[in-house]
Amino acid sequence: MARPTAPAKSTMPRSLLRRLLQLPLWLAAGSLLLVLSLRWVPPVGSALMVERKLESWLDGPPIELQREWHPWAQLPNDLKMAVIAAEDQHFAEHWGFDLDAIRVALKHNELGGTLRGASTLSQQVAKNLFLWSGRSWLRKGIEAWFTALIELCWSKQRILEVYLNTAEWGDGIFGAEAAARHHFGIGAASLSTRQASLLAAVLPNPREWSASAPSAYVNRRADWITRQMRQLGGSAYLERLGGPHPSR
Repeated sequence: MARPTAPAKSTMPRSLLRRLLQLPLWLAAGSLLLVLSLRWVPPVGSALMVERKLESWLDGPPIELQREWHPWAQLPNDLKMAVIAAEDQHFAEHWGFDLDAIRVALKHNELGGTLRGASTLSQQVAKNLFLWSGRSWLRKGIEAWFTALIELCWSKQRILEVYLNTAEWGDGIFGAEAAARHHFGIGAASLSTRQASLLAAVLPNPREWSASAPSAYVNRRADWITRQMRQLGGSAYLERLGGPHPSR
């Protein structure tokens, strides 16, 4: 009498497990290709722009997004320097993360009071382009990954160029050109040193602070930024970003 054969084991769990194990590799490869392509191709938008648009639909009325891409050569040196002076004075030296600034911020935050961040321009580009707002360890981890990719694949000039074309400067106002026209009624290329300093001064809170109608605090911050620009060496600092720029 033939003995009954045991039913064949399903290969579905093993196949599913294999796919799940491969998923991080595919995500890593996809993110690398995306960042690498943006070394030459101007981003059509950013995750932050999408987020702000969705917020306006939910909280009404919908905002009109304003943004116009300008390549490196058409962006004013004063604005480049003002942003570096305000947001990331070690931009030319670090590899995406300013460890000294992180230590200072952690010590400050341990003492209580207003939380202080230590995000570099590279980290801000990673967050604005690819991620969502808010504070979580998951987001910070993904931000660190994209920051490393950006530093690996892009020149410092490219990082600053993308930052200046995607930074938020008001409700629906993104990039230097839209900011200059919204706040001062001129193109970005015509910004004065003072106007550039005012735009940089409001970056920590661009939807609450105004560059065109600055508060006393914003004016004081703009004064400090102007002094920092001179101490950093002015436009000579930009030469330290080095190398031919790939964007045209």
